[in-house]
Amino acid sequence: MAFLGVHNSITGRKWIGPNDEQHRRAEAISQITGQKPPVASVLARLAISPENVDTYLNPLIKNLLPDPKQLLDVSKAAERLIRALDHRERIVIFADYDVDGATSGAMLVSWYRFFNLEPDIYVPDRIKEGYGPNEQSMKALSSKNDLIICVDCGTMGHEALETVNEGCDVIILDHHLGSEVDPKCHTIVNPNRQVESGNLSYLCAAGVVFLSLVECGRQLKNSGKSSPNLMDYLDLVALGTVADVAPLVGANRAFVLQGLKILSKRQRLGLKVLMDKSALNSSPTSYHLGYLLGPKLNAPGRMGPADLALRLLCSESVPEANELCEQIEEYNIKRKEIENIVREEALAQIDKNQSEETITWAAGDGWNPGVVGIVASRLKDKFSKPAIVLGFNGDQGKGSGRSVAGFDLGFAIQRLQHEGLIQKGGGHKMAAGLSLTKEQLNPAMSRLCELAKKEEFMNSEAQEVLVDGVLFIGGVKIDLIEELESCGPFGSAIREPKFAFCDVSLSFTKRVGENHLKVRFSDDSGKTMDAICFRAFEGNLGQALIEHGGKKAHLIGKLDVNHWQGRKSPQLIIEDAAWPEEL
Repeated sequence: MAFLGVHNSITGRKWIGPNDEQHRRAEAISQITGQKPPVASVLARLAISPENVDTYLNPLIKNLLPDPKQLLDVSKAAERLIRALDHRERIVIFADYDVDGATSGAMLVSWYRFFNLEPDIYVPDRIKEGYGPNEQSMKALSSKNDLIICVDCGTMGHEALETVNEGCDVIILDHHLGSEVDPKCHTIVNPNRQVESGNLSYLCAAGVVFLSLVECGRQLKNSGKSSPNLMDYLDLVALGTVADVAPLVGANRAFVLQGLKILSKRQRLGLKVLMDKSALNSSPTSYHLGYLLGPKLNAPGRMGPADLALRLLCSESVPEANELCEQIEEYNIKRKEIENIVREEALAQIDKNQSEETITWAAGDGWNPGVVGIVASRLKDKFSKPAIVLGFNGDQGKGSGRSVAGFDLGFAIQRLQHEGLIQKGGGHKMAAGLSLTKEQLNPAMSRLCELAKKEEFMNSEAQEVLVDGVLFIGGVKIDLIEELESCGPFGSAIREPKFAFCDVSLSFTKRVGENHLKVRFSDDSGKTMDAICFRAFEGNLGQALIEHGGKKAHLIGKLDVNHWQGRKSPQLIIEDAAWPEEL
């Protein structure tokens, strides 16, 4: 049954509210624990029982932290990391160019610095070298180092790792889907190896590195030696986890919650400067990690010197951190400009021919490989189905994809490689990369659509909006928003709370920026509330609300705290709307 009778909203979606079981659980939570009904509704949707509410709202690392030894070979990796320390070896950290790679690398740099050992860092150029280890870099790095630590990459680097010089060991700390045969290396720690149980498959590389360092700390303690307080590293784990869209379940939830507390202390110089320059004056949330800090730190890896983000996270000099932040901001502006161009060209390709396909894809000559992933993410959000975007330089194409719940894109891309339909590719459930020729393009995309159809996944977000209940303007206070936030963090696998405001009048609407809409709405008692609808004019929602003609509306969205001139006020981030008189 449609929530509020909305079968076809302005954006063409059906609204779905809590089911009877959720209503019963929410009532029990509210009665037994005293939680406000909106909070109880969210907890009920998350299947939290009344007796587990307190534990859920106050997760402790010690209760949720898995034993690192659940990861195969983590003890062997820890022993080698410690041996490099004891023997003062020459170490280089080979990190991926995204935020997960940068945070993973920064943890290892910080850990070795505690012992007054300074490892080198190496981040491959996305365009010139591509993802992961390559033969040229492995030969060069192994000729002058005793240990190479690959973070957030390496699992599929079989050919490149064959070229490593004798006398240099390689440790891989990764989370990308592995093949049946591991690459040649000293140790690989990866919860997504074929031989793993899969119990920790939700970890990103930052989580894997953190657990590996926990095991290092355990071994050092058993030897009577001190080691760093790893709780101070949780700001990096939280940032890597959210930016890599890892599901916020199990240990990840505790990592992010505790990491946000560490981040709010602004202890890490590079992140402090980045937050200051980003005008982030409030306590950071998972939203800020995923949509403010993460994209900025990803920008250099997409557009310029790939090591800028890692260097910033490792910086201990205020002038250096300021200079790095300025460079990162410049590359982020450039990234936005190029991204907008590629997105518009990609959208122009996606016509009715793809409307019935299970995969959305686009390809173009000269499209910057650094932005194809984020454009794929935009297309995934817009069409609510997996998306692939590829840029070609001559006959060679590099692409990136983003998926939705229910379709393992990394596995599907690996299958294309095994079938000879692409040159190479891999990734994890929600994101993947691939390389192919123009001749391979159409057959590969056709096969990918076939694989998606066979999965028979159904992404209901394309046709539905899930709602947690109805709110009244007078009942929305800052403390309610903060209590709802405590049910998080929200992100992959744990959607943010969404509530409806019914029969409200739109007293003010104004287009702001390029595609956003500012709204003020009121109820029959005269109470008002501000709202913002981001990217409203990329679809039909913005124009419809501007041309409301005095009609009352049902609005759906998530609550947020607006900070303005030292004051805080509630606001609604609108996702959808409907006209009650048309229901």
